[in-house]
Amino acid sequence: MAVEQPRTQVSAQAQTQAQAQDPARAGEQTRIHNIGYRNYDGPRLGRAYARRSLYSQSLRGAYGLGRSVKSKVLPMLLFVVMCVPALIMVAVAVATKAKDLPVDYTRYAIIMQAVIGLYVASQGPQSVSRDLRFKTVPLYFSRPIETADYVRAKYAALASALFIITAAPLLVLYVGALLAKLDFSDQTKGFAQGLLSVALLSLLFAGIGLVISAVTPRRGFGIAAVIAVLTISYGAVSTVQAIAYDQSSNDAIAWLGLFSPITLIDGVQTAFLGASSAFPGGAGPSGAEGVVYLLVVLGLVAGCYGLLMRRYRKVGL
Repeated sequence: MAVEQPRTQVSAQAQTQAQAQDPARAGEQTRIHNIGYRNYDGPRLGRAYARRSLYSQSLRGAYGLGRSVKSKVLPMLLFVVMCVPALIMVAVAVATKAKDLPVDYTRYAIIMQAVIGLYVASQGPQSVSRDLRFKTVPLYFSRPIETADYVRAKYAALASALFIITAAPLLVLYVGALLAKLDFSDQTKGFAQGLLSVALLSLLFAGIGLVISAVTPRRGFGIAAVIAVLTISYGAVSTVQAIAYDQSSNDAIAWLGLFSPITLIDGVQTAFLGASSAFPGGAGPSGAEGVVYLLVVLGLVAGCYGLLMRRYRKVGL
């Protein structure tokens, strides 16, 4: 009675017979290829270089540089929208030989706060939500980079991008004022005050935008949440302030401004930079109230940084 041999044994026997008949073919099948893996012996650039690279790439990405054409449309469009009113004001001042600009440097960002909020809502999620969605955050931490490096690079990049988009129209106003031969010392002082104001605004808005965006990996949800927080808070505070002004509760107007990011900046620059207030009746915070405003802004910036650190300690595991 014949016993059937397993197929693996039959195939092995057939391969052995083929190798015996064709020794050259047998040599090709047993050849070992050296693909040249070698240890890296170049310079070790370390954490500082990785942190700078992450910062520069994130800053470029905030304006769509190094990305597709579609990614450049919205940030560049918002940048143009921020600068066009400043160009128009400069043209009017030069043509009419005005003695002053139509808008103070510290007031420009307050007027254009809707555009600034839209920029934060679009670029905040773009900066962090993609890393969360595609789970690439642990890959960053597999390199010589730590949680603090990642958070600082992302925070600094978005704050720098916001400073660029808010300071550029102020520079246009300043150059135009000098071309219109307005007083150099007054314009320089106003320009410096405006830069301080938008620097503080950039830190605050960047922190809020990143904290909200880091909650969800869905970019659409992040955009909607940032717009909702910035818009609803400002609308609610402005409405309640108007009601308080109609009821002659002027003392409550300044304290109500603590509950919205843009009114916080308005209060700080009114108290310390000599800006005119956008509060109803022009009643901005006094000196003591201004200190509270400044402490709240600094506390929010520090709090946003702490929340980001806590969030990425969990995500990076």
